Amino acid sequence: MGNKINPKSFRLGVQGTWTSKWLTSKKKFPYLLEEDWNIREYLKMRLKHTEVDSISIERSGSNLKINIRVSKPGLVIGRGGKDIELLKKGVEKILNNISKKYPKHDISAGSGQAKSKSTLSLNVEEVPKQDTSATVMAEELAGQIERRNPFRRTMKRYLDLILQNPKVFGAKIRMSGRLDGKEISRAEWLAKGKIPLQTLRAIIDYGVATASCTYGAIGIKIWIYKGEFSE
Repeated sequence: MGNKINPKSFRLGVQGTWTSKWLTSKKKFPYLLEEDWNIREYLKMRLKHTEVDSISIERSGSNLKINIRVSKPGLVIGRGGKDIELLKKGVEKILNNISKKYPKHDISAGSGQAKSKSTLSLNVEEVPKQDTSATVMAEELAGQIERRNPFRRTMKRYLDLILQNPKVFGAKIRMSGRLDGKEISRAEWLAKGKIPLQTLRAIIDYGVATASCTYGAIGIKIWIYKGEFSE
């Protein structure tokens, strides 16, 4: 059997870029990596119902910039920007906790430690409807499975929905776990069109989600082929 790899990381450098953009010394690297991990997990948890497509983190000097792409930006910002201010406070708390956890390492100087609000910025960007996002589709599909909808019918419906976009040339959906509550876990998949995973020029959007059901977790993976990359 062939080794499987994330289609996005496989194509880094050819198309697309990293979701964390910063440079630091070897000593600070593990602490900033932990910072990034905690920020992403916090934002995913708080914004679970806003259909997050991606979270990118940029650091420059003492500035920290977080870009969030969602399909429902109004739910992130809130009325009068109240909700996004709460998100900022939550991120600042994470940064302070990391700084207290490693007091001997001055990571705040190059990590974007947000003691003042001017050093931390949260940007919310809407995912256009014409850009069929694999991550957003996977999250929606997970929500349907959590509501106990039949998995095979739901997979077929979402596969047809993805292929309605004229910019999509092929798609594949894979689900694994105790499907429909069966005692033995298994994997099922559906695919239509072309999905050239080994071609570096192929634009493959890849999304993963987990449906938390009473009988266990259901893993969901979606691949969407959107044509070839041209410089």
